[in-house]
Amino acid sequence: MLCQNCKKHEATTHIKRIVNGESTEAHLCADCAKSLGYADAFSDFGFGFSDMLSSFFAPAAVGALSNSVLRCDKCGCTFNDIVKSGKIGCSDCYGTFYDKLLPSIERIHGRTRHEGKIANGSPVQQARGRIEELREQLQNAVNLQDYETAATLRDEIKALEKEEGKNNG
Repeated sequence: MLCQNCKKHEATTHIKRIVNGESTEAHLCADCAKSLGYADAFSDFGFGFSDMLSSFFAPAAVGALSNSVLRCDKCGCTFNDIVKSGKIGCSDCYGTFYDKLLPSIERIHGRTRHEGKIANGSPVQQARGRIEELREQLQNAVNLQDYETAATLRDEIKALEKEEGKNNG
C-alpha cells in the first residue's frame, strides 16, 4: 500500500485515531510519518521497542575459559546479539539457540506448544485434554508397575487419537 500523504513510497506506519467516537486511519511512509510527528511511538518512554523486547531475554553466561562463541551457521548471530537487539537473527537461530531461547519463549507466551486456533471447550479441545490426562495416568500406572491398568489406558489413548485423526482429516 502506498503512503496516503506522498503517494510515492510504501506505507510502513498505520495510525488510527478515535476522536468523539469517530475513527480515522492513515497509512504513511517513514518519511511522512516522521514529518507529521509520528516518528517513533516509543520515543517518549526513554527506550526503544527493541530494548523492550531484549528485556525478555536473559544475558548469555560466557565462561571465562571459553574461546569459542556459538554462532548461527546461517546468519552468524550469537545469543548475545539476540539479547542486545531483542531480535532473532533468522529462522535457524531458533534451532541453534533452542535451549537458551526456550525459557524466554515460555515467559513471553506462557507455553511452548502451539495449541492452534481451536476454541476452548470445543470437542476437539476436550479430546486433547482427555488424551493428556490419560497419558499422565498411564505414566503413573507404569511407575507403580500396574501394567494391566497401563494397557487399558494405552488402548483408550489410541482409540481417542484415532477418532481425533478422523475428525481432523
